[in-house]
Amino acid sequence: MTSATGPLVGIRIVEIDAIGPVPLAAMLLADMGAEIVRVARPPSAGAGAWDDVGGDILHRSRAVTYLNLKDDGDREQLLRLIEKADALIEGYRPGVMERLGLGPEACLARNPALVFGRMTGWGQDGPLALRAGHDINYLSITGALHAMGDGENPPPVPLNLVGDYGGGAMFLIAGLLAAILSAKLTGKGQVVDACITDGVPSLMSLFYAWEPKGLWKDAPASNLLDGGAPFYRCYRCADGRDVAVGCLEPQFFAQMIKGLGLEDRGYRQNDRADWPRMEADFTACFASRPRDEWATLFGQTDACVTPVLSMAEAPLHPHNAARGTFVAHGGISQPAPAPRFSATPGNTADPETLTIENAVRRWS
Repeated sequence: MTSATGPLVGIRIVEIDAIGPVPLAAMLLADMGAEIVRVARPPSAGAGAWDDVGGDILHRSRAVTYLNLKDDGDREQLLRLIEKADALIEGYRPGVMERLGLGPEACLARNPALVFGRMTGWGQDGPLALRAGHDINYLSITGALHAMGDGENPPPVPLNLVGDYGGGAMFLIAGLLAAILSAKLTGKGQVVDACITDGVPSLMSLFYAWEPKGLWKDAPASNLLDGGAPFYRCYRCADGRDVAVGCLEPQFFAQMIKGLGLEDRGYRQNDRADWPRMEADFTACFASRPRDEWATLFGQTDACVTPVLSMAEAPLHPHNAARGTFVAHGGISQPAPAPRFSATPGNTADPETLTIENAVRRWS
């Protein structure tokens, strides 16, 4: 990983192999230049049900070494590597790292400036801390899952963007970088307890602020941003594909109405009593033409109407292509590093396999 570039060049992180938020967080940190050694169990240990976490992309830009963490010799080698690291990230249930002899107390004894990043769904303590769970379960107790859907059916199963990645990986990264900065200033490391059931409510701050003011109803499909407003939702087109409408501001709403040819309907945009009429009219109108006709019609306007693209279509969209939002690497089309830095741009690199001895030697 000696060719790494980015604002985090010089930062060394040990990643204990995991699923969910940890590999995404490590990928993003590596894209930004951090030198990361991913510690995985030996291939001889066999594959688990969730070993394929999208490693063709999510394991890019960092080295991997294989260790049996139940072996005394391997643990000692890992602790030698940790001595040279700025941070460690792990995603086990609470207590697992301690039982392995690799908990915060043991690691900070070897490296007092170490930042020990812990990623879980339920947190390091609390009644559910030791229970199994996945993204949908963590969302269910935060209020976020209840806010999704049409209100007539159970909430839809969301992608794990909100829980694992939004409330998990992004808060792990933020906490890790803040603690690394603190350690650089004070020489003292600490534990970062990143927890999805903490992170998701933080993402919900706007709605928790609006609800007591009467600006948000605690019911799905009843509000401005949850599909309740007819000018902020998706519509099916004549070809079975969809468009997204997001014209919240009155001037953008006016452009959307003009594009639909509905100027004479006299809509009162923010009058909820008028929303059912709008929804019926918009549904019928969008269903009269194919998606790409609407995309062309609205493409040069501020009507906030855009095509809903598939994963195959997204890299080909002119805007994404012009910005290089997707890159071809290792024969796979994949997201480019984000965010972008003017002076220290990040990049992607192929994974590298190291022995633990070579990893320790590199960091010595």
